[in-house]
Amino acid sequence: MDMDSGVRVVCFDWGGVILRICRSWSEACAAAGLPVREASASPEVTGTRKIVAEQYQRGVLTTDEFLVRLQSAVGSVYSTTELLRIHDHYLIEEYPGIDRLIDRLHEVRGVKTAMLSNTNEAHWARQRPAAYPALPSFTSAGRLNFRHASHVLGHAKPSAEIYREFERRTGFRANEILFFDDLNENVVAARQIGWRSELVDHTGDTAAQMTGYLRAHGVFRD
Repeated sequence: MDMDSGVRVVCFDWGGVILRICRSWSEACAAAGLPVREASASPEVTGTRKIVAEQYQRGVLTTDEFLVRLQSAVGSVYSTTELLRIHDHYLIEEYPGIDRLIDRLHEVRGVKTAMLSNTNEAHWARQRPAAYPALPSFTSAGRLNFRHASHVLGHAKPSAEIYREFERRTGFRANEILFFDDLNENVVAARQIGWRSELVDHTGDTAAQMTGYLRAHGVFRD
């Protein structure tokens, strides 16, 4: 295919765009087959859990440090083994049609594919086949040309620094990037620095939504 849209790289978020994930602590506990123990769900503890998770996704904490701090945050009502099990079950499955969408993009002359995700080392490793033999792996992301994550870059969306670091590492200019994310604040932040960015509804058919956007931006022309 000829490519004259000006888009040189299509960049995906991971969770909520390529990968279906749990959206809450209670959902992850249920997926892991563990109860929501009362002390772990109070507003104060929820806030502390969020801070610890954000530190982990910026690479401030190792996985072991994250689990120890998370256990302290929830008042030790879960063991670190249970907390790892909950953490593992935040990742559910890849959305239907994602592989075909990536295949189509790789057929477009002059367009590369990429990922920019707020994630952490344990989840990121599951893009490799059999990284954790007892858990499913999610390999579609591994087929992208460029993959960048918050825990490696040391910044997280919606901070402008992570978008600029992506540009620096890949060599693409802001107006050459088409970015898909399921969080409005991340889409807005990307637009503010000149990226083309579109919001994806994680509850729907994400591949179909992105196909529509790719047509609207002139990447797909059929």
